[in-house]
Amino acid sequence: MARATVVGDPGRRRWWLGLAAVSCALTGCGDSVSGTPVAESAVSVQHVDATLSELLPAPSQFPARYPAVVLPAHAATAAAGDLDGVGAGDTVSPAQCAPIEPEPGGEPAAVAVGTDDASRNTLTVELSRSTELVSRLRDQLRGCGQIQVARAGAGSTVSTVLDQAVPAGADDAIALRRTVVPDVGGAGLTQTMQTSVGQIGDVRITVTSMTFGAGQPDTAAVEEMFATTVASVRGS
Repeated sequence: MARATVVGDPGRRRWWLGLAAVSCALTGCGDSVSGTPVAESAVSVQHVDATLSELLPAPSQFPARYPAVVLPAHAATAAAGDLDGVGAGDTVSPAQCAPIEPEPGGEPAAVAVGTDDASRNTLTVELSRSTELVSRLRDQLRGCGQIQVARAGAGSTVSTVLDQAVPAGADDAIALRRTVVPDVGGAGLTQTMQTSVGQIGDVRITVTSMTFGAGQPDTAAVEEMFATTVASVRGS
C-alpha cells in the first residue's frame, strides 16, 4: 500500500475522521471461530477475475449506523497508512517490522469507509491484490509486537496483538488489535483498531474499526463487514 500520512499528526487525523461524514453529506448516502489458522500449503493464490471495485461491498451493505462512501483513488491511497500506523517515508524500528509493500504496478486498492458520528468510530473495508500469503503477515506480526515509527521529527509507538479467534470464510485469515500512541499530543490522539485480514485467491481483505482516545473499536461491525466482503469475493 502506498502511504501518505505522518503518524500522530492531529490535523491529518481530524481530516480522516471527518472524510466519510462529509462525503456522505454530499452524496446522501462475521462470525469468528476459534482454532488453528489454515496451513500455508492450503492457501490458494489463484487470480480472481473481477476488479476490486466490483468486489467491494456497496455503502448500502454497511451497518446502518455507519453511513459509508467509496473513496476515490487518491483518498484510498492516503487512508492505507492510517490502518497500520505507518505512513510513506516513515522509519520503522526494528526495520524488519515495516509493512510488506504491495507489488509495483498492480491494481489500485478499493476502499469504502463508514463513520459512526456518535462513537467517533470509522469502519473501513479495503480490497487489494496480493500474492503474499497471510501466513507471512502472521509470522511478521508475531515478532513485531511493538515498533517505533518516526518521520520528520514526529514519532509514535505501534503495538499489535494477534487474536486467538480466526475470522471465518477466507482461505486464510487473522484478527488483531492495534494501538498507535503518538510521542506527543495527548491521550486523545491514541488510535485503537480492531482488524480482520483475510485472503481469497489473490484478493486481500482488510476490515478495520478505528477509534480515538478512550473509545473502543466496534468488533461486531468488523465481523459483520468481513463476512459481507468474503461473500462478495466468493460470489464473484
